[in-house]
Amino acid sequence: MAALAAAAVLAGVAGDGSPAPLPARRSRADGASVETLRVRAFESAYNLDYPEALRLFREALARDPDDPRTHRGLATIVWLHILFERGSATVDQYLGGLSGREVTLDPPPADEAALFAKHVTRAIELSDQRVKANGRDVNALYDLGTALGLHASYTATVEGKIVRAFRNARRAYDLHERVLELDPSRHEAGLIVGTYRYAVSTLAFPMRWMAYLVGFGRDETRGLALIEAAARHPNEAQDDARFALMLLYNREKRYDDALAVIDVLMKRFPRNRILLLEAGGTAIRARRFAEAERLLTEGIDRLPQDPRPRAYGEEALWFYKRGLARRALRQLDAADGDLARARRVEARPWVHARIELERGKIADLRGRRDVARSAYEAAIRLARKGNDPAARAEAERFHRTPFR
Repeated sequence: MAALAAAAVLAGVAGDGSPAPLPARRSRADGASVETLRVRAFESAYNLDYPEALRLFREALARDPDDPRTHRGLATIVWLHILFERGSATVDQYLGGLSGREVTLDPPPADEAALFAKHVTRAIELSDQRVKANGRDVNALYDLGTALGLHASYTATVEGKIVRAFRNARRAYDLHERVLELDPSRHEAGLIVGTYRYAVSTLAFPMRWMAYLVGFGRDETRGLALIEAAARHPNEAQDDARFALMLLYNREKRYDDALAVIDVLMKRFPRNRILLLEAGGTAIRARRFAEAERLLTEGIDRLPQDPRPRAYGEEALWFYKRGLARRALRQLDAADGDLARARRVEARPWVHARIELERGKIADLRGRRDVARSAYEAAIRLARKGNDPAARAEAERFHRTPFR
């Protein structure tokens, strides 16, 4: 089920990162246009400056309270902030597979949930009014589809209601297919269509069949091509498509392509330290452990100079990943130190499961089999709690047969 959740994450922000292809509405006061304020707000959000992003969106709404894109943008920032605070902001969260149709998640903060609901509902209402007034208005169709996609994203990733997300996801998919029919040059619409096509191809059979029944098309190759086109051509979803490709190239084991995309995003959003963490994680998956160790050390060295809030469990991820890279380089003492540091930080259960897995491997390399088996047992328990079947399977394998 992570595939659908990931699709929700990727498609939910479609089209909010850059200026819309509409005539710029000037504010009633002197200063930036509403569109410019939205662009600046998303630049702030993608640089992890969430308070500034919210301030800019509220300024834009004060100038034009009936702009659906501004309501949608503010709701998107709230959703991204919830995911950030939960520690669900890295590719790792979406490379594995969740085991059930629904996922039990802690409720979001009540004030943020209410703020999201208020603005996503208003965005849908305003866009729907415009579609009803003119069913061939490409901008209105695009705005409605994107708002519905955002609502589906929130339902899947914040509330854990995967099946419930299908209805709005299907409507978003249909609306953006219609946009592409009316105007094939609107590559930004290909992000939602392509993401859902790709995701449906990777679902387990029962959920894939359900997706067919509600009308989702399945075509992994075509889906990826649509996302690549959205990332290649200048359009309002270009950065969002790049974030999508960061995940999908990792899924496809196209690590050089993933690193190239991350490099572009780091240049676009230099204050987003999570991108450096993603670069290190991708280098690990590519088995480029020396490069990963260098990237992760660079990020860790920067952390004390960055006073902004951390994502939940973020520090544990930095030290866990560097510990993994150092274990692979056979720098066992240094790896042990990193994993001990990571182990002390509160984080999601799947993170601690992987920390224990690495501790077990180090113990095996040192010939301390009893210590290794104990670490693998802890990893199995935590992986079960954290719904991480990949880590659980690996820990079970090395519990039976020592890691070498």
